[in-house]
Amino acid sequence: MSQTSDGDGLLMPISEHEHIQGTMDASVVLVKYGDYQCLSCGEVHRMIQEIQQQIQLRFVFRHFPRTHIHFQAQRAAEAAEAAAAQNKFWQMHNLLFENQYALNDGHLLEYANNIQLDIDQFLRDMTDHVHAERVNQNIQGGIQSGVSSTPALFVNGVRYRDAWDTERLLAAIIYQRLRQRPS
Repeated sequence: MSQTSDGDGLLMPISEHEHIQGTMDASVVLVKYGDYQCLSCGEVHRMIQEIQQQIQLRFVFRHFPRTHIHFQAQRAAEAAEAAAAQNKFWQMHNLLFENQYALNDGHLLEYANNIQLDIDQFLRDMTDHVHAERVNQNIQGGIQSGVSSTPALFVNGVRYRDAWDTERLLAAIIYQRLRQRPS
């Protein structure tokens, strides 16, 4: 029997196999379920980068391609995973968000070349959908936690539901950080 959330709590625990930025001892963990073709996800990507310059946090990215409206999102997620297999997830991740309007196979190949991936391996991974299962696991974990659209953020396991605004997200992160301090 699968557990599902009311949408306010993160049910899929973070593992060492995740895509993580930041230190293990950060008092705030920000988890984002995102879709590379979702324009709001791109805006939130830039917000998170800005916040990371201001405050120490642990950031986890999970895929949630909404393929029924973003036809290139699944392939982009698989490209990010193919880059991850070559230890270049974050480089590909950033390129995909910087180029949201150009995510067809030719562009994905161009980005792989730009970050100096082994192109033969990248093409094999993409052709054989080697990383599709990992993307699907992220989707299933998101669904269990009540995610139905993107972007979806969780701050220390609690769903962020305020405006997509840097100041408000930063305030939520600071609030969670203050709650974590011992009295």
